[in-house]
Amino acid sequence: MTKLMLGTALALCLSLSAHAAIVADLGINPSSAQGDFSNAPGGGAFADQYTFQLVGGPQFLTIASATNTFASLSDFIANFEAAVYQQVGAVGGGDDVLVFGPSGATNCTVVGCQIVAGSGIIDPGNYYLQLTGLAGGTAGYGGNLSTFAVPGPVVGAGLPGLILLLSGLIGWHRLRG
Repeated sequence: MTKLMLGTALALCLSLSAHAAIVADLGINPSSAQGDFSNAPGGGAFADQYTFQLVGGPQFLTIASATNTFASLSDFIANFEAAVYQQVGAVGGGDDVLVFGPSGATNCTVVGCQIVAGSGIIDPGNYYLQLTGLAGGTAGYGGNLSTFAVPGPVVGAGLPGLILLLSGLIGWHRLRG
């Protein structure tokens, strides 16, 4: 009975030491207007996810910033990182695909600030931004994630454009000759 209680207490302590949670859903094709996020994980390890969905052609994703501004060193986030995953099953279920990252935090130009940023082109699907770290004291962060469509090919480019160009050059050469 004592072993069972100790085992249960150990499992409970391990589950409380690092919390993973979906903090918010940023919606479909989040823009800079709807892609704002923030959280105050408090003290301890955390893995926060922000889900979003991309619809349409490839999208350019920008994590403009995930910034921790702290007044004292006790609010520093150790190992502060950001990564983007394509969701395959349940969020954080171990079968998700890393798209880019993890990117580690760097210091801002002002003292008492950490920042994580990144960008990439990703295809339509379900994704999440995961922010992780070991937060001290009353640490918190905020930032913005936004997407915009990658421009499609220019009309007339490719093989039809090349054929038209060559036809024009041949015609021009015959007129000159």
